[in-house]
Amino acid sequence: MGVNTSSSLEKAKEKEKEKLGQLQSSTSASGVTHFTDGLAFPEHLLEPRHSSNMASQSSKEKKKKSTGFATLRKKLIRRRKSGKSHDHARVMRELVSGWNMRDLNMLVEEYEATNALKELAIQANVARPHASCLKEDLSDLYDFKYCTDIDLIFQDTCFPVHRAILSARCPFFRDLLRRYPHYSAEVHVDIRTKGMDVAMFSALLRYLYTGDFNTQDSRLENLDVLVKLGDEFGTPNLLEQDFRHLLETGEYSDAVLVFSSEAESSDMIGLPEACGGEGIYAELLCHKAILAARSPFFRNLLHRRYRSGEELTERTLQQPTRIVLDDSIIPKRYARVLLQAIYLDTVDLSHVIQDSPSMGSLSEVQAMVSGRGQLTRTEEAMEVYQIARFLDLTIMAQACEDIIAESLSQDNFISVLNWSSQAHGSQWVYRQAMHFLKEEFLAIAASPVGCELNKTYLIEALKSDYLQASELDVLKAVLKWAEHQLIKRMEEREPNLLSNTQHSVSKKGIKRRDLDDSELREILSDIVPYIRVDHIIPHTSEVLTNAIRKGLISTPPSHMFGSDDESLVINPWIRSKNNAMYIKPRLFQPYMEEAKAILDEHMVAEMELVRLRMIRMSQIPDTLYMVDAKSYHSRSYSQVEASDSTVIAGSLPAPDVHTLRAMQEREKELRRSSLTQHALSLTCSDIGAVIYEVQKRVVREFGLPDEAVDIFKQSGGGDYACEDYAEPQEYFHSRRSVEREWCEQPESPVLANTPESPGAAAAAQVVPMLSEMMPDIAMATGPDITIATAPSINQMLLREPELGDEHFVPNKHDYNHYGEL
Repeated sequence: MGVNTSSSLEKAKEKEKEKLGQLQSSTSASGVTHFTDGLAFPEHLLEPRHSSNMASQSSKEKKKKSTGFATLRKKLIRRRKSGKSHDHARVMRELVSGWNMRDLNMLVEEYEATNALKELAIQANVARPHASCLKEDLSDLYDFKYCTDIDLIFQDTCFPVHRAILSARCPFFRDLLRRYPHYSAEVHVDIRTKGMDVAMFSALLRYLYTGDFNTQDSRLENLDVLVKLGDEFGTPNLLEQDFRHLLETGEYSDAVLVFSSEAESSDMIGLPEACGGEGIYAELLCHKAILAARSPFFRNLLHRRYRSGEELTERTLQQPTRIVLDDSIIPKRYARVLLQAIYLDTVDLSHVIQDSPSMGSLSEVQAMVSGRGQLTRTEEAMEVYQIARFLDLTIMAQACEDIIAESLSQDNFISVLNWSSQAHGSQWVYRQAMHFLKEEFLAIAASPVGCELNKTYLIEALKSDYLQASELDVLKAVLKWAEHQLIKRMEEREPNLLSNTQHSVSKKGIKRRDLDDSELREILSDIVPYIRVDHIIPHTSEVLTNAIRKGLISTPPSHMFGSDDESLVINPWIRSKNNAMYIKPRLFQPYMEEAKAILDEHMVAEMELVRLRMIRMSQIPDTLYMVDAKSYHSRSYSQVEASDSTVIAGSLPAPDVHTLRAMQEREKELRRSSLTQHALSLTCSDIGAVIYEVQKRVVREFGLPDEAVDIFKQSGGGDYACEDYAEPQEYFHSRRSVEREWCEQPESPVLANTPESPGAAAAAQVVPMLSEMMPDIAMATGPDITIATAPSINQMLLREPELGDEHFVPNKHDYNHYGEL
């Protein structure tokens, strides 16, 4: 009724509008009277209309709410459909929908082992030699006495020291040395504090150089003397604060850095005020002792000047030593950055002088040719890195590497790859850029940058087990890249026509059907073997079908052989004994997470059935019913490419005995780390790959190339020769599993003299822990409990080999004989 009344009132009002004209309304002072169409109506007569408005308003609100919910639902559905991770999870779930628990568990274990190996590989990729900091270099400066200019005499003992450092660090020495301005003066030091001896005085000087006091250099009972020395010598500032003062003021300077070029006069001198002027200058005040302490280049240069007698002449004339640097090699625009790195251990590219062109800068020439005005921050870091390498400033070079790695993006990673792969580039940066390519492969492949990727970099990325992309996405990216390369070929073959003209190929546009399949096959011939075709899911992918139809993929996946055998789908994913179809799956995160989630779902669903089965069988005194010979499978050990021994003998300097011994100790330390032990404890762990990553990290930390891993073989260690890697038994385990299947195998030679089997000891310790839940059956409940309840195994794994131990070195035949270690 309300609806009909409302509609009739609306019709009546429409007729009144036609008669009276436009609507006008006003509000009375009391706000009670409503004016419509120029006529006054009492409010009670307007109640039906008011109810009509309320009804229409409520209907609009309901419609708006329903529309809002519908819009939100559409957004969620659209987001879900466009979400790549959801699509990857769906295809993985479809793949394993018909698998049994054992196959699914083995796939998850393979993923976990690969994930642990990836963590080791990341640590190896970020490893690099240690760079000495300012404190360490100043400590060496005090020990080796580079460029000393004054001698302190204390208790008939001479201490050659550096005037600038002591004067800047200590008010006592500042006032004392001010009375002896000439070079190589002998200054007798008289200290009023009682209990001061030569060792304590030497420790005090080292403290002024480094800012750290080493209690091992002095007796602990003399520490109270140091407290008393604070009143006499004064408390020094922070080391960074005093060296910043030396840098900014040039106080006590005895050298001048001169940046010269052919276009400049060698007599031009423009000393900056506090090294902070904005103008372009040619000279900078500095200190020889600090330069010699930080850079072997400057140290050798000053040593040659001293031997030639030039330094003695300059000191006689009381002139600062002029160190001339070629502006084409070390541009003056980086002078502030250079000195700040030497004095403060920091690289701040904001101190680069932007208005100072350097004719010898290759990056600037390239920028001018390409039409860019200024170098980017990454390109400036590249130039500063090369300067640091030239001056042998390791810490400055590593700081530049960090800047380049942090600035990696889709826009600049190709240029970073090209620079780092050259002889003057950084191998460390190259590894970080390749890691960026593998992690961001999907985004890079979808952008225009992916088509410009060099073939070498693409193949190296496809070789990796850690590429973050599904095989279907890899196939799409490779086909897109190959089509782009073919179009570039066609543009180059245009007769008498320039690219991007009216009749050019790129201007007319090329469709895929116009591309020659034979040329595509030629371009893809070196890349297709690295695509793991058997892992392309879903199996009905149109991209895969078209590629096979065109002959771009010579060997179709195994599931397309025309057989209904389910093993053709499962075998390429599952590692098992005598399985020639197995191909190691990539560690693609959405696949791994979904496989783990599905396994957890199965575990929860079958937990009650397993518990009931264990209760029914609780009267059986042993657990031999759990052993299944068919479940036994062998590991697939990676065949690490061993470089020829002549490589080390011919191109690498042989490390000395101390370095080799330090490398061996470092390898033992990394072997005992929790990450390495975890990687080795996994069922599908690749022992050869784990050892290789550990040794590769060691040689990189010692500044050697990757080929130097052969040093460990030549030193008698071998790839697998260490008790730390020996495992007494092979076992299956799954996450949160309530079963463990133990496999018997012959006793390992490493354990030949062990009085008690570690496996038996572990089982004996597992029984009491599980006796509360399962009184009659000793069953492990997962890898975490195994590690916690088997200290005998862990102690055996962590035991360091002694000098007289004979290491067992298994080879391929040994693995075939024992099955597994």
